[in-house]
Order: sequence, then structure tokens, then C-alpha cells
Amino acid sequence: MNNSILIKNSTIVNEEKSFVADVLLSDGFIHKIGNIDIKPDYKAIDGTGKHLLPGIIDGQVHFRDPGLTHKGDIYTESKAAIAGGVTSFIDMPNTVPNILTVESLRDKYNIAAKKSLANYSFFLGVNGDNIDEVIKMDTSKFIGVSDDGLYFTKKETY
Repeated sequence: MNNSILIKNSTIVNEEKSFVADVLLSDGFIHKIGNIDIKPDYKAIDGTGKHLLPGIIDGQVHFRDPGLTHKGDIYTESKAAIAGGVTSFIDMPNTVPNILTVESLRDKYNIAAKKSLANYSFFLGVNGDNIDEVIKMDTSKFIGVSDDGLYFTKKETY
């Protein structure tokens, strides 16, 4: 069974320009943009008068997982995010416990792999007491560090 979706004649907004074109989606990904003929096995949607926008990246979210999941967790908050057009998020480290070690950061990635409906990444928290953990970070796998909601505790670090 073909699961291709063809959106015809929509206004595509991207990189400071907009233009009318067709968009072919296959297996949940954009396969082609341009003037595309409808095939019998495509699900066709008329996009005339509609705008297609790229997904939003929210670079500072507070999903509270782990530790404060009574407020929301990665599943519930990513579900809300995608409903609003956010397709990717970067979660802050001020959870309970704070994400201050590479191990706890890996654990959080494992939680998200099971729960998230959107693309995700996470900051490692930095508070002045965990500089060794920051140095251990593999920057090809992890996005970076943040002190958001955390405070430097060693006087000599500020």
C-alpha cells in the first residue's frame, strides 16, 4: 500500500520567500516539491489558498521529565508541542534531579526515545560543581550546556 500524500497548489513559506507549488510526502517525509502530477495511489489534498510552513524548533522548553511528571512529561508536552506546529524541542536541565551528569543526560535521551512525538535534544546542566562532566560531553551527540534554573555554587567560578 502506498502512503504517499500529495498537497496540490499550496503556498510554501520557507527561507524568507513564498511560492505556490505541490508537495509530495512519502513515509512521513517530504519527497519532492514542484509541479507534481497526481497518481492514482496518491492521497491528494487541495492546498489552494493554504500555507505550508516549516516546523518550529523550540530551543527552551521545560517538560519536567524526570521528577516532576505530575506537571507534564515528555509524552504529554511533545504532544502539545506538535499540535502547535513545534516539530523539535530542546529541554532544559532543571528537573528533579537536575541533569548534571553525562549519565543522567543519556538517561533522559532514553526516556525521550520511548515517549517523544517530536524531534528532541537536551542541555546538560552546569552549576560550577560539574565542570568535569561538561568536559566529558561528546559534542557530536549532545547539544550543549545551560545554567537555566541552576546556579553556580562555587564562588571561584564566577
